[in-house]
Amino acid sequence: MGASTESFHDFPRIPGRDNVEEIIGGLKASGVGEIDLASVNTEAPNPDAGLPPPPPPGPYGGPPAGFTPAELAARARALRDNLRKWRVATPASHYRNLRTRFAGAGIAVYAMSFQHDDAFTDDELEATFGHAKALGVEVISSRATLPMARRLAPFAEKHAIPVAFRNERETAAQLSALAAVSPRFRVNLDIGNFTAANQEAVAYIQENHQKITHVMVKDRTRNEGGNEVFGSGDTPIQAVCALLRDKQYPIRAFVDYEYVGLGTPQEEVRKCVAYVKAALA
Repeated sequence: MGASTESFHDFPRIPGRDNVEEIIGGLKASGVGEIDLASVNTEAPNPDAGLPPPPPPGPYGGPPAGFTPAELAARARALRDNLRKWRVATPASHYRNLRTRFAGAGIAVYAMSFQHDDAFTDDELEATFGHAKALGVEVISSRATLPMARRLAPFAEKHAIPVAFRNERETAAQLSALAAVSPRFRVNLDIGNFTAANQEAVAYIQENHQKITHVMVKDRTRNEGGNEVFGSGDTPIQAVCALLRDKQYPIRAFVDYEYVGLGTPQEEVRKCVAYVKAALA
């Protein structure tokens, strides 16, 4: 088992550089040896988007004062265009170097996750698949709609790499519809989100285990409830882990720390990992 690097979303970022070294440090401090790597941790577009820096936030943490909504929208578009240019221009050697850095730290990169959406051009989609292959991952993880899944299918088939769709509010039927678009498609089941959507994680795994590459483990309450300390919500973490253990399904489990903890991200991830390891024992 391992963890998603999204668990370290509170780590500070310096514009124009990735935070891979900080992520590696956090993973080692948490006792994690395998990861689902968020693409955002590896990307370092030039922060200069051709626009002046935004002014400080407005009162009470509101939107920055001084820019109109149209100007803020233009800035967001410029930043997104800048990220696209970085992805398309970045060679595979950058990701081969990242693979060496993770391997040198004793960390295996099982999957790489992207937030594929309609803003991605075909050239950008091609770049993400090339980066994932250079990193040596076994699976690409993505959140996607059915139209986006249809766009991703030829890239998955061309590069011969599975794409596992991670659920947000999708039902069991909607996840199965995504996976059915291509023989390369699989499911990355977020059991916390699944529970919050009032779906049954244990039953879904039993019926669809051949299609599931890995599960993301967090604890949420039903009816779109929030994230809770592991063992405090409605997500059947213990039952899912017992199922994976007893049936010996080839499905990996990755901790996704999202609740508001009292410790550092490293300390909280370590607690989550210990909880899941105990449940799998």
